[in-house]
Amino acid sequence: MAQRRMFSKKIVETDFFMEMSPTAKLLYFYLNMSADDDGFVGNPKTIKLISGATDDDLKILIAKQFIIPFDSGVIVIKDWKIHNYIQKDRYNQTQYLDEKKQLLVEENGTYTKCIQDVSSLDTQVRLGKSKDRLGKNNNTMSDKSDDVIPYSEIISYLNEKAGRSFRTTEAHKRFIKARWNENYKLDDFKRVVDNKVADWTGKTINGQPAEKYLQPSTLFGTKFDNYLNQTPMRQEQAQPYDDLGLPF
Repeated sequence: MAQRRMFSKKIVETDFFMEMSPTAKLLYFYLNMSADDDGFVGNPKTIKLISGATDDDLKILIAKQFIIPFDSGVIVIKDWKIHNYIQKDRYNQTQYLDEKKQLLVEENGTYTKCIQDVSSLDTQVRLGKSKDRLGKNNNTMSDKSDDVIPYSEIISYLNEKAGRSFRTTEAHKRFIKARWNENYKLDDFKRVVDNKVADWTGKTINGQPAEKYLQPSTLFGTKFDNYLNQTPMRQEQAQPYDDLGLPF
């Protein structure tokens, strides 16, 4: 394994990264230093103890998608290939081949879990309405044809309601498709957008505008069902937070 590790300023000097606690940022650096040549860490809990970080720091890195967890307990640094280029004569392939098979490499070099894997993991922990949806259709996890998924209409609706200008990129389409494969429909996507636009507009989180979370990766990610089934909040009501200090 190569002994030197690099860090890209494109990642570690962003406002999104700097908003984290000092211990969460330190844990990220420790995990990068301990990763193998493909960016995998097999003992993240041990590294957490060595760095003096907490369970919440590890959860924050997962929630903000700086690291990707697997059921095995292994994690991978999402932006590993942006940080590091290892010459072939120094490169040693990871031993975590099963986990590596679950990943795709985006054009910009970031790791992303395959859609099938993401959907499967989400379904294992989903309660309530999601379970009912799965019971209605045994083929929920089958891969739906892109021809029937209204990607452009969903993104356009988000842009209209949130005043944004997102494009229908492959990255955004993956989040939408994962939820569509769980039998959510166009009206469900619109309701999530409506709920969170009403919830986050004009609010702040840790001194930052909450509107920055009005993006496909947040709205159409793993908390989609929570957002869909929440009770719309009145403007004067307080903003709820989860145990990571992030909005529900």
